[in-house]
Amino acid sequence: MNSKPLPPTGLIRLQPLYMERVWGGRMLESLYGRHLPDPKVPFGESWEVVDRPDEQSVVHGGPLSGMTLNELWTTRRKEIFGANAPDSRRFPLLIKILDARDKLSIQVHPPASVAAAMGGEPKTEMWYIVDAEPGASLYAGVKPGVTPESFADALREGTVEDAVPCLPVKEGDFIFIPSGRLHAIGAGLLIFEIQQNSDTTYRVFDWNRVGLDGKPRALHVEESLRCIDFSDTDPVLGEAQSGGVLVTCDYFTIRRRSATAGETLNLGKSGDFQMLGLVSGRLETATGALRPGDWALIPANLGGTARHALGGPDEVVWLEVTFPG
Repeated sequence: MNSKPLPPTGLIRLQPLYMERVWGGRMLESLYGRHLPDPKVPFGESWEVVDRPDEQSVVHGGPLSGMTLNELWTTRRKEIFGANAPDSRRFPLLIKILDARDKLSIQVHPPASVAAAMGGEPKTEMWYIVDAEPGASLYAGVKPGVTPESFADALREGTVEDAVPCLPVKEGDFIFIPSGRLHAIGAGLLIFEIQQNSDTTYRVFDWNRVGLDGKPRALHVEESLRCIDFSDTDPVLGEAQSGGVLVTCDYFTIRRRSATAGETLNLGKSGDFQMLGLVSGRLETATGALRPGDWALIPANLGGTARHALGGPDEVVWLEVTFPG
């Protein structure tokens, strides 16, 4: 850890990383005005906050510009992430924006009980629906009566979709996806995804399509069958709890906040960090404006400096991500 005190920095902005996906599109460009690297490529994911061996968020703007998220985590953990930050080698969360113009594969992430033995990482996540086309839906869990044997039969017969509950969704809905829950995102959705820092996904069915290279994408049927929770037969969309809490688990707490146009806000809390993701409206802060789709880190050392923001011109809605506890 660096022993020289870090002065209050204001909001910390990170440069997004864009990922090509066969099911992606250009909504990040048309809705948020982002500049995507290639006009002919479908981009399905924007990694907004990431500390992976091969992918790193980098600070842009301000006194910390050019530093990676891993450098902040390893050299300035207490000052930026607070005394309650987990004792982990890397920043433990990964935050994405997903642009699903087509269905994602039906897939599962390994539970902690089997992940290490399978050479993977457990992943629990939450999806918040930012934009939804009429009739859009998610898939989650398995239908009552589905067993590993009957599911394997459905894979051979091409009827997997009939074994998975389909949940209609609209803007503002959200769902918790613990490790082991079978799931897929339907077409026509823009989603904020908050998850454990993991990149292990087992695809069990991919709608018989080919990837961007024109070849069928790899499936992981044996691995998936070891991971799927076949007792998960009652998936439901989430409901906000007291204080705007959407989800709290061992890895993160997520709240939905809102303010009316022109309202003065206090963002952040001295001693704790937050990740703030703007859903709608606009926030004017001492260190720049936040617009829909923007994510920013509010450091624990912000204290009473530059904590005020003005919401407007419309109602401002944002997600606040913190460590649990």
